[in-house]
Amino acid sequence: MSEALSELSSYLGEMRGDLFLDASISYGELNVTATPETILALLTFLRDDARCGFVSMIDICGVDWPQREKRFDVVYHLLSPKQNLRIRIKVAVADGESVPSATAVYKGAEWFEREAWDMYGIPFSGHADLRRLLTDYGFEGHPLRKDFPTTGYVEVRYDDDAKRVVYEPVELKQEFRNFDFLSPWEGTEYVLPGDEKAAK
Repeated sequence: MSEALSELSSYLGEMRGDLFLDASISYGELNVTATPETILALLTFLRDDARCGFVSMIDICGVDWPQREKRFDVVYHLLSPKQNLRIRIKVAVADGESVPSATAVYKGAEWFEREAWDMYGIPFSGHADLRRLLTDYGFEGHPLRKDFPTTGYVEVRYDDDAKRVVYEPVELKQEFRNFDFLSPWEGTEYVLPGDEKAAK
């Protein structure tokens, strides 16, 4: 497998080395680093070249590196059934910087890009229907960013009086903020709420 990946890496360097910055092999896959300017040409070459044959897009996802200047990685995973090989392509983008949509090359990229937009806020230029996919349309923020609060900004509940779903600011009750770090198997040194009834 690693020999086939090494041959593929050499072939890509000879044929279209101008389309990517770096190539390395790790975890049984060829990892290629590209730029937003060259990603569509690279994807098209990988799909159409007879020796490559990466006709199947497996996934597009995002990775958040808040300490980096180019904060996000857009990661493309492709499969070549003909070669029985996988390739991973990474494109680094800054917050607010857009990446060209891969839907012109792979039709199946549409929902993957919508998910990356919804979860990370990475815009894809040229995408015909870039809107939220997994969160509500009125949702604020992008929940897979590392600076997104774990409690979120609002909580959702059904109001029986209003007969509709209502959004309210998150309120943490004080008892959920204090932890005693005691093992539940050994028991606590105090009576838990609700246990006082058992003693009667």
